[in-house]
Amino acid sequence: MPDLIDGSENVSVHGILNWILLLAIFSVITVIGNFLGYKHPIADSLVGMAILSLITLVGVWLERELPINASSILYISIIGILLAYPGMPTSKFVLYYVSQIELLSIVTVFLAYVGIGMGKSWDEFKALGWRAIVITVLVIAATYYGAAIVAHIVLVLTGVPAA
Repeated sequence: MPDLIDGSENVSVHGILNWILLLAIFSVITVIGNFLGYKHPIADSLVGMAILSLITLVGVWLERELPINASSILYISIIGILLAYPGMPTSKFVLYYVSQIELLSIVTVFLAYVGIGMGKSWDEFKALGWRAIVITVLVIAATYYGAAIVAHIVLVLTGVPAA
């Protein structure tokens, strides 16, 4: 039976349950960090993470089920934009609860998960060699500087004074 986590095209009950478990663990850890680090109410953070997790789950499911060859990130982004778009009945609810989640709370948990994943395949990482590390650093730096340049251009075009 195909599994959702292994990247196969079909969605199975086992795969969906694995994603739900992964997102639940991720959400609980994020909510704890959000409460301890930023003092956001636990109940509001849980609702916000439930919204984000549900959007993620639907986006991953759409990637596997739709015949269009598109990344789940695209579906997740579109769903999030539609739910939070001003004028949508869900807008105020989604924006309030998702705004209770600090980005650094999510990123911290995500990077820990990535670190654990890399630790499990350390031999594969070492096999890539020093060139992979250099390329990774260059890609990250280029992405950062590219985003900073775009942000600066947008700020200048909108008339917001630079800091």
